[in-house]
Amino acid sequence: MYTAAAALYPDALASSVTLPMEILQAASQMASVGERGRAQARFLLTAPDTTPLRLASGIQLSPDIAFDQLPPLDLLILPAIWRNPLPTLKGASRWLAQLAAIAGQGTRICSVGTASCLLAEAGLLDGRPATTHWNYFDRFARRYPRVQLKTRHLITQSDNIYCVGSVNSIADLMVHIVEGWFGTRVARAVEQQFSPEIRRSFRAAAYQDSTRSSHHDETVIQAQQYLQDNLASGGRLEDLARQLDISPRTLSRRFRIATGYSTQQYLNSLRLATARDLLRRSNLSIAEICWQLGLQDVSYFARLFRQHHGVSPMRYREAARGKLFDPVAGAGRGRRP
Repeated sequence: MYTAAAALYPDALASSVTLPMEILQAASQMASVGERGRAQARFLLTAPDTTPLRLASGIQLSPDIAFDQLPPLDLLILPAIWRNPLPTLKGASRWLAQLAAIAGQGTRICSVGTASCLLAEAGLLDGRPATTHWNYFDRFARRYPRVQLKTRHLITQSDNIYCVGSVNSIADLMVHIVEGWFGTRVARAVEQQFSPEIRRSFRAAAYQDSTRSSHHDETVIQAQQYLQDNLASGGRLEDLARQLDISPRTLSRRFRIATGYSTQQYLNSLRLATARDLLRRSNLSIAEICWQLGLQDVSYFARLFRQHHGVSPMRYREAARGKLFDPVAGAGRGRRP
């Protein structure tokens, strides 16, 4: 079972707590279908103590557990801060040191909006890329000159440290996390339910620090970048190996060790992510999307898309454009409230 938590403080925006909570709860329920109904994730609220906390919006939340009692976490969310973050930073001084300890355990920590200031205060963003709410770009840059502020990206990632610039972007990140935990079908179903608007995928929206990749094979990093830049022509292992001056057999072995995928599987995942964006954002025909992805066979593309997402490309486009929810196979259909 995966364990996620959200930190609470008086000026936290409730929506940046409840949206990730609901997305993860929905994913857990969908994933539990194949696990005899057993919950696959839990979401905790945490604060310095368990005294009920009334947020600036007037909503009262009750922490499940104190910071110093937290179990090992897979994800910790630092909710967006309403208006000036400085009062929150001052109030957080007694528990900021725990963030470094939690990060050191390998926990993914994600800040929303100006909660990136909490990560910066804890020293977790020194020398790393980060983003924050657009209205605080200048103040953030002045206060934290050692942070590599990325003003053109809504999401940044460096190792296990994530920053998203707004409450809306946390949905994109949560879908990305759900996909890693529960697979593509669950992620796409959650995406249709919670964020079917025309949006960008995590891969398209995020700035990822390749120097702090989850693996450190520079040749494989170059291969990943080449595939990203050459979706329409980068499919042959032999051609990729020639670009990197390495034998196809060695590249294949190292790529799988580093990423867990073959080069073709990785390329397909890039193509499918791009296809989803084009189906949402453009009026290109299915055949034209295939051409942009370097695929000549429309029926093969349709089979590949259905295999990974459970619906045809056209049905996916209709659902995204019409804000419909297509649950995983076997469940009924419903319209988003």
